[in-house]
Amino acid sequence: MECTVSWTGASGTRSGMGFLAETGSGHTLVMDGAPDAVKPENGGQNLAPRPMETLLAGAGGCTAYDVVLILKRGRHDVRGCSVKLDAERADTDPKVFTKINMHFTVTGKGVPSAAVERAIAMSHDKYCSASVMLGKTAVISTSFEVLEA
Repeated sequence: MECTVSWTGASGTRSGMGFLAETGSGHTLVMDGAPDAVKPENGGQNLAPRPMETLLAGAGGCTAYDVVLILKRGRHDVRGCSVKLDAERADTDPKVFTKINMHFTVTGKGVPSAAVERAIAMSHDKYCSASVMLGKTAVISTSFEVLEA
């Protein structure tokens, strides 16, 4: 796996904190920093997600992918899956994630709660590389609801 991240500057002025990631699979992702009121030249322009937001989104995508795949392999009629992540970060540098809650909403026809709980646990404990990595610094908790389609 590879990725190249390049500083974009701001419209050729080489200020700002925008970055463009080009992935090995041929996709691009834009990231930006938060504006800095004290030193604007050191801040972003709020044009894209922060790198840490992108990291959190990647963990959400990774675990949601697992949950859907596990439920489909179990022949459950899953029709939707979302995960809302709420995270807290350390107050001092490096400001790593210290707590993350993942709340899953699974929609389907007759999908048993036990199957959803099992899929989430399997993703969290075994399959989601991003969650396992983030679990080295953060306490990760999960919750879920199942909605009938």
